[in-house]
Amino acid sequence: MKKTFVFVALLSALSLIFIMPASAGPAMDRIMKNGELVIGTSGTQPPMTAVTKKGEIMGFDADIARAMAAAMDVRVKFVTMPFAKLLPALEAGQVDMVLSGLTMTAARNKTVAFVGPYYVSGKGILAKSDKFTALQNAKGLNTPEVTIAALKNSTSQKFAETLISKAKLILTNTYDEAIDLLLKDKIDVVVADFPFCALTAYRYSDKGLFAGASPLTFEPLGIAMPEDTLLINWVENFMNLLQGSGQLKEMTKKWLSGGAWVDELP
Repeated sequence: MKKTFVFVALLSALSLIFIMPASAGPAMDRIMKNGELVIGTSGTQPPMTAVTKKGEIMGFDADIARAMAAAMDVRVKFVTMPFAKLLPALEAGQVDMVLSGLTMTAARNKTVAFVGPYYVSGKGILAKSDKFTALQNAKGLNTPEVTIAALKNSTSQKFAETLISKAKLILTNTYDEAIDLLLKDKIDVVVADFPFCALTAYRYSDKGLFAGASPLTFEPLGIAMPEDTLLINWVENFMNLLQGSGQLKEMTKKWLSGGAWVDELP
């Protein structure tokens, strides 16, 4: 109860400190004028972002977005789209931020700003356990006989093209497409974010899906936004408060340690 009170007090203080002046940048000015924070997300990357059976957005990223909107005293609006279209939508001003399990990379940082990391992930491997064992005992994954799926325009695609370059690569718009291909034996392996692989292996354990035991790479996840100095500064301070109050740790535990929310997935 004490933690919650302290967090609410900190958010109230943040709201008072950052009363938007006339010199606010275009993104912050738009948010405050419209009374709405527009978040771009795929909605297909549980546990970071997912759509429930009722059609509502949930996940680690969604909780952060809702907390941000509350601190800004505005509504939150989620706009779902394929992962590959999220950053172009941000650059076009169609969304105010992107929160969708997005890795902060040097290439992406050339065109959009990032605040983070709010979580450090890594690449994982998802496959049917019997086939994965057979592949490992034979020539491994980096061979023309292996077919791999990865999310289009993701770091998973880059990982596959760089480290498993001899394998055949199929790019999908969503993780759901990749899992469907895997379950139908049309591909051998899915390369995806480690939390997603672990969650999916758990959800489909009856179908023999297997996920590697630990992340294969270092993937710092961040919040992408336009080049608006005040907005970037506000989000940096907000995330510091979220972490300092212990709320970020609680969100991490809630979404990355499994729980009843899994039953809300379609």
